[in-house]
Amino acid sequence: MVDAVAAAGGFTAEADPAGVNLARPLVDGEQLVVPVPGQAQPPAEAGGVASGPGGADGLVHLNSAGITELETLPRIGPALAQRIIDWREANGPFTSVDQLLDVAGIGDAVFAGLEQLVAP
Repeated sequence: MVDAVAAAGGFTAEADPAGVNLARPLVDGEQLVVPVPGQAQPPAEAGGVASGPGGADGLVHLNSAGITELETLPRIGPALAQRIIDWREANGPFTSVDQLLDVAGIGDAVFAGLEQLVAP
């Protein structure tokens, strides 16, 4: 992300650099939004276009869901939602729902309750 910000000419005077993770890798075609101080980050930080809870197909999309949308899933609270986003930022986009098992705190029981509700 830091390279994208630099290529765009840097932050504006109104931008809040602390509002984004400059170490996060970006996905081709992703829209980067830098908030102003006090503004919340939009829910789809790493997937491009935000969708409402459940998305158009009724599934929560792991590559675009923010914390709030992930928390709509059973047994997913704020900490686990953040771990899903952290995994996505560290490893790139989910290519399979099965990769949820690689997220700390998601075991077979939690995964079984999520498998039919999510998509990469």
